[in-house]
Amino acid sequence: MDSKSKYLFIASMDVEPAKEALFNDVYNSEHCPELGKISGVGPITRFEAQAFQVLIGGQMQTVQTDGQPRFHAMYELESPDILRSPEWGEAVELGRWPEQVRPHTSNRRHTLLRLTYPEANN
Repeated sequence: MDSKSKYLFIASMDVEPAKEALFNDVYNSEHCPELGKISGVGPITRFEAQAFQVLIGGQMQTVQTDGQPRFHAMYELESPDILRSPEWGEAVELGRWPEQVRPHTSNRRHTLLRLTYPEANN
């Protein structure tokens, strides 16, 4: 995480398969860049959930993603106050996202995490 970032905001969701190309294009070329311009927003990364295997207690376990959102965007933040700022509110309504993408998303989850290790410098 960025040395100033003390929080991680995660926006997770699914999208209709027919809109997946548009979803990725708008997220990468419009939505993330606009949110990244806001003061106090650090690096933004996107991930796609994958099933995996992990060795725990000497046994291989398979972890499926059933029921979990497929797509995740992670925003490093200096403060959770950014999420309720006018700048954030304006940025999430720019471009094609609100009309052409958001209506085709589902299983939306939003999570805010506070850095606990290594200790965040106050």
